[in-house]
Amino acid sequence: MSNLRVLLSIVSAIVLFLYGLGAFSQEIQTVGRESLQKWLGRLTGKRWRALLLGGVATAIVQSSSAVTALTVALVDAGTISFGSSLGVILGANIGTTSTAWLVSLKLTSIGPFFIVFGALLSALPTRFKILGKAAFYLGFIFFSLDVVSYTLKPLAQNPAFAEVLRQSSSPLMGVLAGTLVTAIVQSSSITTGLCILLVQQGLLGPAAAIPIVIGANIGTTATALVASIKMHQTARRVALSNLLFNTFGVVMFVPFLERFATAVVEFAGEPSMAVAWAQLIFNVVMTAAVLVLLRIFHSRLRQLDALPAHAVTSSVSH
Repeated sequence: MSNLRVLLSIVSAIVLFLYGLGAFSQEIQTVGRESLQKWLGRLTGKRWRALLLGGVATAIVQSSSAVTALTVALVDAGTISFGSSLGVILGANIGTTSTAWLVSLKLTSIGPFFIVFGALLSALPTRFKILGKAAFYLGFIFFSLDVVSYTLKPLAQNPAFAEVLRQSSSPLMGVLAGTLVTAIVQSSSITTGLCILLVQQGLLGPAAAIPIVIGANIGTTATALVASIKMHQTARRVALSNLLFNTFGVVMFVPFLERFATAVVEFAGEPSMAVAWAQLIFNVVMTAAVLVLLRIFHSRLRQLDALPAHAVTSSVSH
């Protein structure tokens, strides 16, 4: 197979994955958007509940970008407070690790089952018809990941690709690559899934994949930042807080990133599992550190929650 055909096959498979992920997220939001908004509004009074809800919602929707963007919109509408929204977006960072575990455990082979089940359910004249679409696209995600895995195999014999990976194997370059790629494709799940597939194919070492996955945490904040541009100041502050939290976590890990990656690889044993463990550990530690900081500034957050959007703008400017 020529290099051009290999490249086109890989890009096509990635596009299928991107389409499936977007369609699944959209279907889930179509089915439960009102319920999700209601529960976000009701259960975010306590930050730990907001954290849990953000994690569960992201694991279901398979997109931290979608949950974060929805949270920003709810803050803009006054449905939830600024302080509560911070718990949701922190939980979303933990919930997004579910994709890494699904891929690393090689559960993507269940894709055809969900595709067939979803198609049959969609054909039935019942109220569950719309759930069939969600099941279909979930299977589509898994199936497309299997296609991506298959199309990556020829790269194992490509010396040019191996050289590119060797040149970009430093931790800092990995973080930058993860940030840029995720900001472009608007999904950390895509970046993480591809990294784990590359590790499973032996094309990328787990110690080199871990910085890319960690860098993806910064890139995934781009969706909420873009969505908040035309919103009120409070909503923009939520999106900016998401960026600052994730950047803080990455900066906190960068000095120890190489040793961290090595330690996780030794602990996990199986290479692709090491990537999933590293992403989970990073997000849990980052979330814990941010929660401690939020606790310190608790009184200030309560003051901001008590102010209307235009007053928050005035308060921040002073």
